[in-house]
Amino acid sequence: MHNLLEKIFGWLYPLLRKISLGNLTASYISLILNILILCVLAYIIYIVFRLVLISLMSIVAKKTKTNFDDLLVSNQTAKYIAHLIPFLFIYKSVPIILDKYDYWESIFGKMVEVYIVLLSLWIVRSILKATSDFLKEQPRFSDKPIDSYIQVIMIVLWIFSIGIIISEIFDINKNTLLGILGAISAIIILVFRDTILGFVASVQVSLNDMVRIGDWITFDKFGADGDVIEINLATVKVRNFDNTTTTIPTYSLISDSFRNWRGMLKSDGRRIKRHILIQSKSIRFLNEEELFKMKKIQIISDYIDSRQLEINKYNKTYNVDKSLPINGRNITNFGLFRKYITNYLEKYPGINKNMILLCRQLQPTAQGIPLEIYAFSKDQRFEQYEHIMADIFDHIIASVAYFDLEIYELSTDKSL
Repeated sequence: MHNLLEKIFGWLYPLLRKISLGNLTASYISLILNILILCVLAYIIYIVFRLVLISLMSIVAKKTKTNFDDLLVSNQTAKYIAHLIPFLFIYKSVPIILDKYDYWESIFGKMVEVYIVLLSLWIVRSILKATSDFLKEQPRFSDKPIDSYIQVIMIVLWIFSIGIIISEIFDINKNTLLGILGAISAIIILVFRDTILGFVASVQVSLNDMVRIGDWITFDKFGADGDVIEINLATVKVRNFDNTTTTIPTYSLISDSFRNWRGMLKSDGRRIKRHILIQSKSIRFLNEEELFKMKKIQIISDYIDSRQLEINKYNKTYNVDKSLPINGRNITNFGLFRKYITNYLEKYPGINKNMILLCRQLQPTAQGIPLEIYAFSKDQRFEQYEHIMADIFDHIIASVAYFDLEIYELSTDKSL
């Protein structure tokens, strides 16, 4: 860059030597006038380069197919470069125009050097920001924690920049500065503890593919239940389903337990696992007359016939006394209801028949006997899943009465 400036402004440096006012009697007046001359020239250079660079980059951005140069324009990269060029010119011109003022040349030169370092850092930041925005638009990088890597790069650059600024201001040898930084590394680690932990966690999350942008996660400890919208070096942002936003420390993703629903959304079905409580006093054996009436329920009529033949054969083989229903084998209203629900689910269009499908009885409780549906819906989307589950249980609850069963409910009778 310096060599390029030498070529561009080489004709200007002899002119600066001629117009330098170092021979004036009033030294401070000549110092101020010299600085003003330098500032005016730098401002003119800034205006020229700002118009040229911004216009040129805008034209190139419109003509190219890639979106990267458009992002450079939106992140004001050309503007920062236009700021940098006049300061590089000032940096090269200070020894010329302040030739007679060694003290002020040193101070002014150091101020310019510091500003050049900061401007260079700002240019790199705008380019990295444009790169981040560009990668986020690419399908293969859309779910990667790009912001975390950009922040790591910026932290490293800030550390080096601060080191350069300190070495320039206090005239410290760079090797000595590195030794000092090594001695105070414990303090640096303490100050940047969360950042270091976040960086380690971000790398592990990325390598192990634990969380991606767009994943639905549930993190009870932080009250998060929604989609991941951003993964940074220190935090993970989750937009909950009630449109609130929860911020989770990145390190918590590897130190605590959370639930990622990505596997479910990519699978062939979403699990339905819900039960109703049947009052145990309503469960009983069914006689021949009741079974004959229940044959009118089409999806279990064949089952009742085959089951009756099997039971009658068994009872006849072992000469069972059927004067008491408890003797031998029998059909219960609860068992028949379970079979009815199983057949109903097998015919229900919203259930994935290639995955587990159960209607099972759980451990009896003080409130009754749980009858659980364990199946998988074909549609994993939240609204459709809830509709399928509600539709199934609407039918189940309405069907209970046909089997002379009762669902447990807390009594509303105030006299009890």
